[in-house]
Amino acid sequence: MAKLHFSLVAPERELFAGEVDSVDAPGAEGDFGVMAGHEPFMTTLRAGVVTVKSGSSVTVYEIQGGFADVTQTSFTLLAEHAKAATV
Repeated sequence: MAKLHFSLVAPERELFAGEVDSVDAPGAEGDFGVMAGHEPFMTTLRAGVVTVKSGSSVTVYEIQGGFADVTQTSFTLLAEHAKAATV
């Protein structure tokens, strides 16, 4: 499976950067998932949960809105506020 470069950036710091299989995010118009090869788009984000999947590993972050920039090989998420979710 092709990998997608994902970067999650909050004003304080970059919380995640690396190659992943997929990312699910809370779009302003509904939740969406991104994998390598996705059509490019930009959108605003609402408060919610971002789920990052890589192999058998799943990492979850809570965000408070922001912006998403998706290309066929990368996904950059600029969050107004973000933190690792407690499970």
